[in-house]
Amino acid sequence: MDQPPNTRSSSPGPRVALFVTCLADAMRPNVGFAALKLLREAGCRVEIPQAQTCCGQPAYNSGDTRHAAALARRFIEIFEPFDYVVAPSGSCVGTTRVHYAEMLADDPAWAERARRLGARTFEITSFLVDVMGFAPAGRALPASATYHDSCSGLRELQIFEQPRRLLGGVAGLEMRPLEGNDVCCGFGGTFCVKYPAISNAVVDEKAAAIERTGAQLLLGGDLGCLMNMAGKLSRRGSSVRVFHTVEVLAGMAGGPAIGEEAESL
Repeated sequence: MDQPPNTRSSSPGPRVALFVTCLADAMRPNVGFAALKLLREAGCRVEIPQAQTCCGQPAYNSGDTRHAAALARRFIEIFEPFDYVVAPSGSCVGTTRVHYAEMLADDPAWAERARRLGARTFEITSFLVDVMGFAPAGRALPASATYHDSCSGLRELQIFEQPRRLLGGVAGLEMRPLEGNDVCCGFGGTFCVKYPAISNAVVDEKAAAIERTGAQLLLGGDLGCLMNMAGKLSRRGSSVRVFHTVEVLAGMAGGPAIGEEAESL
């Protein structure tokens, strides 16, 4: 995600670092720009640290704790100066809030730094609702949608009501319940690479449940999960279009959906 002009806001609000995440940066920059827009509208002084890299989640999930810990230390050094760290990804935020202290447990000083930063690190819908008490105004999208709750956001961060509250303010958007909304989509980060047959079976069941809702759109808060489900829906010949929640909330869901067209970096 190339940094746009004026990435620093003149707002007197909190100084917030946007952690773009690897997938958003490489695969769906629109998610990063939508998050930036929402944070600015909420009154935050937003910065995008150019030195940011992976949070270490893939390495940690693969058992490579040494390299994951090195990435955690780097992340802490980069983001410590800010009032808050916000990301459009429950899994990345879950890694920093929940697992950094575990990765760095052999060094009490670093573990304490991890805990302090983790307490100031938020998934974006949680930050907008729980910290800023903000909801975007003037958004409209005449469509029906259903929502998938990704595992890390739901279980590690207790994110459930926040995105629904925000989406409830989008005029014309009809939200339909999804059977098994809290069931894994089969992505699981490195899980889908290690166990592709199981992953494919899980996402096939998820796609069928999505189609049964009759919704035009599938929304969610983790790009990896959304890409996984979008791919399966496409292979099934489904007409369901997939967007990250922040794209809808920012009024930036007018272009190609996830998987419909490669975005230019």
